[in-house]
Amino acid sequence: MKLVFIIDPLPHLDPTHDTSVALMEAAVGAGHTVFWTEMHRLRAVGGQVWAQLQPVTLHPVTLAGDRWQAADPWYEVGPWQEVHLADMDVVWMRPDPPVTTEYLYATYLLDLLMATGCRVVNRPAGLRNANEKLYALHFAEVMPPTLVTGDRRVIADFMAEHGQAVLKPLGGKGGEGILLLVPGDRNFNSLVELSTQRGRTPVMVQAYLPAAQQGDKRIVVLDGEPIGAVNRVPGSGEFRGNMAAGGAAEATEITAREREICQRLAPKLQADGLFFVGLDVIGGFLTEVNVTSPTGVREIDRLSGTRLGAVVMARLEAECGSR
Repeated sequence: MKLVFIIDPLPHLDPTHDTSVALMEAAVGAGHTVFWTEMHRLRAVGGQVWAQLQPVTLHPVTLAGDRWQAADPWYEVGPWQEVHLADMDVVWMRPDPPVTTEYLYATYLLDLLMATGCRVVNRPAGLRNANEKLYALHFAEVMPPTLVTGDRRVIADFMAEHGQAVLKPLGGKGGEGILLLVPGDRNFNSLVELSTQRGRTPVMVQAYLPAAQQGDKRIVVLDGEPIGAVNRVPGSGEFRGNMAAGGAAEATEITAREREICQRLAPKLQADGLFFVGLDVIGGFLTEVNVTSPTGVREIDRLSGTRLGAVVMARLEAECGSR
């Protein structure tokens, strides 16, 4: 297969952490041809989608004790090429959030590409429709009590009913901007005003789950099926488990309840073309559905002895074998 990864600048990625690198590494290891590019290098000519691509070869990370170790340099690239993307088998859309206007424009170009039969992961329309906070509301029955609003008084009423709550910006990532709202906090009004831009921007507010102190579990889901998980435990003095916010990764198992959640989501994920996603689950409740560039594969592989990238490539090989 020939695979293209639309990602953030390659030199900025961390080969010991970034899932995009793990996926590219698995593709190279399976004998496939891998290219990388950025969103601004896409273009359409007469309804055909082209891009400037660089071929890339990756040197696999190795496990040294309990840490991944990368070669220096960890990748090699060839010269930039102008390529008709319809000649590719799979195009991955994996720039990190936030979803910007540039990101949305790129998904419209990828809509054109899908019409040629090229596999785009995740489906561009699915990426546009699945805000990583709001999409979870399609499955409210497996979520904690959740509110979306910019109205400070409504948030106060919600807290009066549920006690402590977690406020999340709808376009945030990696735990950025998430606040713990505590009844009686004299900063409450100011915090909500800042987060909602004085009521003009809605936010998500969820009842605080005490189980968060035992970890926020990331479950990697492939075509509706859970294939691995990692537990992210908040650091000292922190309530967020996100690894970007200092959370520690721990080995974990996928529980029966979490498999039920995955089964509940699977039909819609598949219908929306969300092939590779990351579910966030706390204490048996779904909190988010991550679709843009879900991570966690390196941590799962390190702690569980798996090779999830190889699992993903095998699934794509089975799908694209007829191309």
